[in-house]
Amino acid sequence: MTATIIDGKEIAKKKKQEIANEVEKLKAEGIVPGLAVILVGDNQASRTYVNSKQRACKELGMHSVQIEYPESLTEEELLGKIAELNQDDTIHGILVQLPLPKAINETRVIEAISPEKDVDGFHPVNIGRMITGQDAFISCTPFGILVMLKEAGIEIAGKHAVVVGRSNIVGKPVGQLLLNENATVTYCHSRTKDLEKHTLEADIIVAAVGRAGFITERHVKPGAVVIDVGINRNEAGKLCGDVAFEEAKEKAGFITPVPGGVGPMTITMLMFNTLKSARNHLNKLQSSKS
Repeated sequence: MTATIIDGKEIAKKKKQEIANEVEKLKAEGIVPGLAVILVGDNQASRTYVNSKQRACKELGMHSVQIEYPESLTEEELLGKIAELNQDDTIHGILVQLPLPKAINETRVIEAISPEKDVDGFHPVNIGRMITGQDAFISCTPFGILVMLKEAGIEIAGKHAVVVGRSNIVGKPVGQLLLNENATVTYCHSRTKDLEKHTLEADIIVAAVGRAGFITERHVKPGAVVIDVGINRNEAGKLCGDVAFEEAKEKAGFITPVPGGVGPMTITMLMFNTLKSARNHLNKLQSSKS
């Protein structure tokens, strides 16, 4: 058996077209969705991510603002800029690219962003809303994974999902999203004993540990769905995931590649969240007039 490839590029393309159509409808009502991205320092990986977000905004007809600061920026200066953007009605999403310089407290910065403009889904208010099943801005990578599973026609309810990784950005929220969809969820991490025992019971494996080829075919139950969130470089410098793709695909029922799997969905869901925030803003304006 060779797994069916879940093509993140194709799913993202479809979703982007849907978003572009909705952007046009909003523009007809006088609102142009706007995203502000703040980059502090000159981390090349961060710059690459920021540039791709800017391109996506342009492609979908959104307004985008890229704000760059040197590494010497103080925390108070950054918080001041966020406060300014919170009050800017042309900006519906605020994203501060992580990581930040060590002198700046990331938690304070994330909590300074208005929950209504937190399109990254990192604010404690949005995390709390997501956990309790309320409407929220959902962290973009976990959100993208959920959309991929649904677009691939994969049943989640009643399935056993094993999440390998417990980061606040991917591991914890994706497990909660799957739980919200009525999966039974197990979290595994660096202290987990006998990882294979857990993953071999999984109908869905989400690998998010940041270690190249960490999940191999011996971790995978025949027919399982394998979602690879990892972005690593192997010894040859080639981009690869947390899953040993070539061997795992011979046992899995569905699998995501790296690149071309989860990655394209992350920026797509950021665009979706920005659109959603703009729609929420318009709804507030309309309700205040009625």
